[in-house]
Amino acid sequence: MSQSNTLPFRADHVGSLLRPAELAEARVKAKRGEISAEALRAVQDRCIREAVTRQEGTGMQAITDGEFRRDWWHVDFLSGLDGVETKPDPGVAAFKGISNDDMPPIMFVAGKLKRTKPIFVEHFKFLKSIVKHTPKMTIPAPAMLHHRGGRNSVSTTAYPDVAEMWVDVGRAYAEEIRDLHAAGCNYLQIDDTSYSMLCDSAFREMTKKRGDDPEKLVHTYAAAINRAIADRPAGMAITMHTCRGNFMSSWVASGGYDSVAEAVFNEIKVDGFFLEYDSDRAGGFEPLRFMPKNKRVVLGLVSSKLPELESKDVLKRRIDEAAKFVPMENLCISPQCGFASTHHGNKLTAEQQWKKLELVVEVAREVWGDK
Repeated sequence: MSQSNTLPFRADHVGSLLRPAELAEARVKAKRGEISAEALRAVQDRCIREAVTRQEGTGMQAITDGEFRRDWWHVDFLSGLDGVETKPDPGVAAFKGISNDDMPPIMFVAGKLKRTKPIFVEHFKFLKSIVKHTPKMTIPAPAMLHHRGGRNSVSTTAYPDVAEMWVDVGRAYAEEIRDLHAAGCNYLQIDDTSYSMLCDSAFREMTKKRGDDPEKLVHTYAAAINRAIADRPAGMAITMHTCRGNFMSSWVASGGYDSVAEAVFNEIKVDGFFLEYDSDRAGGFEPLRFMPKNKRVVLGLVSSKLPELESKDVLKRRIDEAAKFVPMENLCISPQCGFASTHHGNKLTAEQQWKKLELVVEVAREVWGDK
């Protein structure tokens, strides 16, 4: 059986981990110019080694670098493309309870999009050199260049026709994926918040007011992912994760997958979906009835936002509920998102984080008897 048919794992995770205090301090010093880039990299290397050891200690088979070299889950990758800038978020997708001053930046396509150098390839090479199991890389979806600002986030000078932008970004992604695979990456996760936001009625209305059709965006963003992965090497497993915002334990959107499920699950040519399901904001499991039979569904039932440890019995009951719509052999379990989509991290401790990953592994073993 090819790796693309066996991934994601029964017990898996979205990727980011809380930054250790040493790393957070080194990051601040580097920003101030108090330590060199080489000194920061040495701290990152050391902290990543420790995080890999802890992940392996939980029983996880998919091992990430915790996104320890990034400030933001999406900005660091997208700003590695020529033509991309960042701007303050004007409040188009506000996180609940977070002041505007603290909002993540918004991406702006100021010029022609090109990938003139590898972005995360060296990050992956280091990870692969130290793991015993399966190294997993995460990258943001192409839609992250567009969905928060729409046409206003793309220069009309650089791209009079936005369709040309999607061609260029698809080419750039394909080049990065090719080089990641050449470096030994066989497990790639594409992170996308656009679909969960398009489940939110208020966000859909906002897209209409700015001149977009939310129904068309669902297909546009799916085509962008498919273009990016069209030439992926055989045996390379690619999954997609979506959630309703994950910033300092806050969130943006609310609403079940009903309005996007049929198109997303059937059009996007990935091997599996990581879906947020840790709260009522994600709705019920009924939209999973649209899931193709050859794809795995990773149920994000364990909260990465809250410190309380979930009940095994409740998790198992929810898995059984989901199995009414997707065969049990196609289901997996994970936290609903990463523990630190940004360098700030969510509001729980590192030990609570590790306990949650251990819980995911334990539940998977008890339910499926494998990993």
